[in-house]
Amino acid sequence: MYKLLIVDDEPTVRAGLRGYFDWASRGIEVAGEADDGDVALELIEREPPDLVLTDVRMPNLDGISLSQHISARFPEVKIIFVSGHDDAEYLKSALKVSAVDYIFKPVNLHELGEVVRRVVAELDARGRERQANEERLRKLQESMPLLREKFLLSLVGGAPRTDLRERAAFLGLDLPEEAPYWVIALSVDDLAEVTGSRSELDRQLLWYSVLNICQELIDRSLGGYMFEHGVGAFVGILRADGANGANGANGANGAEGAGGADGPDGPDAAESLLKLAGDIRDNLERWLKLSVTIGIGEQAGSLGGVASSYRQAREAAEHKWYLGKNQIITMDSLDGAEEDADSPGGYGRDDREALVSALKAANPDTLREVLDRLFADLNRGRRDGLRYGRNVCLQIVLAVGQLMLELNAQSAFEREEAELLESLLAQETLSGMRGLVESYVAAAYERIRDKRSGKTANLVERVRDIIGRRYAEGGLTVAEIGKEVYLTPTYVSLLFKQETGGTIGEYLTQVRIERAKAMLRDPQYKLYDICHAIGFTDPSYFTKLFKKETGLTPSAFRDGHA
Repeated sequence: MYKLLIVDDEPTVRAGLRGYFDWASRGIEVAGEADDGDVALELIEREPPDLVLTDVRMPNLDGISLSQHISARFPEVKIIFVSGHDDAEYLKSALKVSAVDYIFKPVNLHELGEVVRRVVAELDARGRERQANEERLRKLQESMPLLREKFLLSLVGGAPRTDLRERAAFLGLDLPEEAPYWVIALSVDDLAEVTGSRSELDRQLLWYSVLNICQELIDRSLGGYMFEHGVGAFVGILRADGANGANGANGANGAEGAGGADGPDGPDAAESLLKLAGDIRDNLERWLKLSVTIGIGEQAGSLGGVASSYRQAREAAEHKWYLGKNQIITMDSLDGAEEDADSPGGYGRDDREALVSALKAANPDTLREVLDRLFADLNRGRRDGLRYGRNVCLQIVLAVGQLMLELNAQSAFEREEAELLESLLAQETLSGMRGLVESYVAAAYERIRDKRSGKTANLVERVRDIIGRRYAEGGLTVAEIGKEVYLTPTYVSLLFKQETGGTIGEYLTQVRIERAKAMLRDPQYKLYDICHAIGFTDPSYFTKLFKKETGLTPSAFRDGHA
């Protein structure tokens, strides 16, 4: 309810105003009375009401003076004058202090009711506006993290702004416009592998944890802010004049081997930056089991220069494609690479013909030379390195696949080629791509060589013999079989499938099931014994597999064949 203070030097008037008007029905509570303006002012100072109903003429402090004090100190209090004097000058004074209305004595209750209705309507409207403002303020506070992130994104995005100082202050960000800054760009290594096995909730929790760890380390060191800039990508804007001796070094460009005294260009600040980057990398690996690459841009002289430093940091981080993952890469470490960034060369017709010729001739030395030459060229620091590297690797795979098709040896490689192409697109480093390509080329080389020497059929028989001898071993794998025949697991699998149409795993299962059938026909063997005798440790799994292969459970098979 709204609170009302009645002020009049006549007790009968105060009693009448209190008792003869139904204030409660209007949502008003009579909170107090005063017989003079000075007394009323003391009451108002202790607890301001919403509405004051006051006489104009009073002995010590009249209503006009009282209203002037109220308007100056409590402008939201509504004032209604009551007077027995039809005095135009007093009316003018009342209007000057923004009185709600002016009622003459004797008070007409109907007239008072109309005035009160209008006052309550104004109070209600003001209350609604206050609630709306409070709701807007609450929503603004809730969205403040998003607004901060949006502002930080605009800084690294290079959006021109002329109100950086005001915006930063409004958002509660300690980012002076004229101060030195560094920018670091962090990317999570093996992103496809990291995100592929997690639900969306788990991924969001992971990124939240990354931000928390990074921000805590930044707060302890230089100061600044870390924020997300895409899936698995994060950016840090750091104060180069931050705490712990980081007083604005010459960025990462002078981090290694710098000399001179401490200060804006001294080595201590740059060392603090590199230490922070190392701490971030090590803590993410320790607590979240994440490998990350961190690129560091050169120092920016002001908040407006952050975008340029970010571009350098991002470019540095992207060079992990040939420098390797889990690295801290500064701009100065790229100097040598940049010299070769636009160097001529690449995968062309001559390279393709050399690769195909080496495979056809089954010449391992020539094949190695061709691959070494191709990857040596890729190892140069091309600005479009990762995309270019993938393109070349894909062309190599397609060239090998075309040759295998021409030699009628492609069927065993079709599935592997599809998986390889998918894996290549997920690789983030040159070494990862090279490993995949070399393994594929080596398998093709072995297939071509053996196809010409007629060794394939003999190899299949050797694999079957090994399985016949070792099927009871629970740990028997393609890798173990490959060791016995001195070939890689991938190549053994390819050859076996090429010749038989089935996989080694399928053949191993077939042998085990046939042996289980033979043992089930003899009632002296228990199901548990049969399971272990053919290389299984889980009877439940054996039962499911047996039913899948035969259509019957082991018990049903025994009942029908015992």
